[in-house]
Amino acid sequence: MITKQQVLDWLRKSSDVLEENRQYLTKLDTAIGDADHGNNMYRGFNKVKSQLDDHADKDIGAILKAVAMTLISTVGGASGPLYGTFFLQAGTKMAGKAELDGDSLAVMFRAGVDGVKMRGKAQPGDKTMIDVLEPVAQAIENDIKEGKSVSDTLHHAVEVAEKGVADTIPLIAKKGRASYLGERSKDHQDPGATSSMMIIKALSESVG
Repeated sequence: MITKQQVLDWLRKSSDVLEENRQYLTKLDTAIGDADHGNNMYRGFNKVKSQLDDHADKDIGAILKAVAMTLISTVGGASGPLYGTFFLQAGTKMAGKAELDGDSLAVMFRAGVDGVKMRGKAQPGDKTMIDVLEPVAQAIENDIKEGKSVSDTLHHAVEVAEKGVADTIPLIAKKGRASYLGERSKDHQDPGATSSMMIIKALSESVG
């Protein structure tokens, strides 16, 4: 089971890792975007972190919805609405829950990822965060169905996410600012896929 405390730990750890990698994410975004992804993600999740104590008495669904509202209002560019949609849809599915079992984890991720796909109109292969999120959602669903523990499922999700990031490098961007570059977007790692991987890794580390 994933406890509410572990969810709070996940969000704090996500903020910390995005702060540590702020310059790295900005460097990735400088090559194919607006050079603001690192700063935007830091600003949004730092605000999330500062508000977590105020939400600690709420259920997991309400916490995730509060995260969504904060990200939408503080993260610039496309990342705010997309990450906000992920947490909003995930939170809606987890309403009233004080802890998450494997099935809940799978439902939460699928709802979040489908929300992002609908909002951003991206599919795997478009060189976006979906190149990480979609295979991770599928891996979580498959692993839980096979009876793997939540911990093992999340460890595997990290491996899938890391592969998804690497797989964006040879792709030509079809969505977002990077798509304006056409062929020149090849051989660059997608910053949104990278930040998604970092957040998934933070969840795995928080659950243990």
